[in-house]
Amino acid sequence: MVPPPPPPHQSTQFTQQFLSTVLSQRGPSALQYTEDSKWLIRQHLVSLMESYPSLLPKTAVFNHTDGRTVNLLQAEGTIPMIYMNVTYNIPIVIWLMETYPRHPPCIYVNPTRDMIIKRPHAYVNPSGVVSTPLLQSWIYPSSTLCDVIKELSGLFGLDPPLFTRQQPARQNPNTESMRIQSNSGRPAIPPRGAYDQSPYGVSPSQNMNHRPQQTDDPVEIYKKNAIHKLLESLHGDIAKLRENREVEMEGLFNAQGMLRQREEQLSKGVREMQQEKEGLEQQLQMVLMNTDVLEGWVKENEVKVNNDKGNLNVDEVFEPVDALSKQMLGCTAADLAIEDVIYSLDKAFQEGSIAFDQYLKNVRALSREQFFHRATASKVRAAQMQAQVANMTSRASHSQYAM
Repeated sequence: MVPPPPPPHQSTQFTQQFLSTVLSQRGPSALQYTEDSKWLIRQHLVSLMESYPSLLPKTAVFNHTDGRTVNLLQAEGTIPMIYMNVTYNIPIVIWLMETYPRHPPCIYVNPTRDMIIKRPHAYVNPSGVVSTPLLQSWIYPSSTLCDVIKELSGLFGLDPPLFTRQQPARQNPNTESMRIQSNSGRPAIPPRGAYDQSPYGVSPSQNMNHRPQQTDDPVEIYKKNAIHKLLESLHGDIAKLRENREVEMEGLFNAQGMLRQREEQLSKGVREMQQEKEGLEQQLQMVLMNTDVLEGWVKENEVKVNNDKGNLNVDEVFEPVDALSKQMLGCTAADLAIEDVIYSLDKAFQEGSIAFDQYLKNVRALSREQFFHRATASKVRAAQMQAQVANMTSRASHSQYAM
C-alpha cells in the first residue's frame, strides 16, 4: 500500500494521515507491530520524511527466511551523498521489522538496472544489506531513523557503495552520462572505469585518445555470478542459523524461568514439611508424656484394686491433679446431672405425671443452673490451656539448656 503523491506543501500532512490509517488497521491486513510501539514508529517516519522528502513510506509484504510472510512498513527512495563536491542520489529501502523500535531497522541498498554494488565495501555486503556502527549499537528509545540516515549519507560520501555499469563500446560515455543526469534530476553515479585515479569517470582527453574497453570475459562473468550466488546463499544460511539459535536461546530462557519457579515451589514445600515435622514431633512428645502419666496411674490403681479385692469406691478412683481439674470435674458432673434431670422431666410431662406450670418452672431453674456450670467450665478450660502452654514453654527452654 503506497500513499498517493501529495502536493509539496502538504507532504507531511499526507504522510501523517497515511501512517495513522495503516497503523490503525485491524484484521489479516494489520501491521505486525505492538500497540505500545505504533506511536513511536509514526513519529520516527514523520521526522524522516520531513528531513528526507525523497523517501516515501508504504506497506509491503516481507518474506522471512523460514517462509513466514508479514505486513510491514518500509521507506523507499533515495538519500543524498556528497562525493567530490557533487551530490549523488543513493537508492535505498528501509524495512521496519516487527520488533522495531526496540531493534534496528533493516536497510538495503537498492541499485537500479544500470548500477552495481561496489565490492568490497565497508558497510554494504554483496546482497545490499547495510550495516553501520549506529545500527550495530542501536539503543532504544534514543536511536532514530534520522540519525541512521544522516550517518549513512556521510559514510557513503566517504566510500560510495554504487557504480553505474560500463556502457557498450559504441556509445559515447559523455553523451550517456548527460542522458542519465537529465533523467534523474541530479548527477547519477558514473561507471567505474579502468583508471583507479578517477573512479567516477574519465576525462574527455582520455576518451579521445583511448578506445573504450571491451566487456569482461564470459568465464570471469560466470565466476562473479557464481561467487555472488554463493555469497547470497551463505548470508541466507547464516541468517537462518542465527534465527534458529535465537529461538533455541529463547526456549532455554523460558525453561530456565520454569525451573526457577519449580525451585521456589519445592523450597516452599520443603519448608512447610519441616514445619509440619516439628509440629508432629511436639505432638509426639506430648503423647509420650501423657502415656507415661497414664501408665503410672494404671499401675497405681491396679495395686489398689488388688488390695481392696472388689471393695473399690468409684468416686475415689479418679482424683484431680489440681484445683482447676477438680473444678472442671465438678462442673462437668453437675452439667450432665442436670441434663439427665431435664430429660426425666420431659418424659414425666409427656406421660402426664407433672403439671405444665410445674414442668416449666423446674426446667427454667435447672437451665439457669446448667448455664452457670457450663460458663464456669469454659473459663476453667481456657485457664487449663494457658497453664499447659506455659508448661510446654518451660519444658522447651529446659531442654534447650540441657542440650
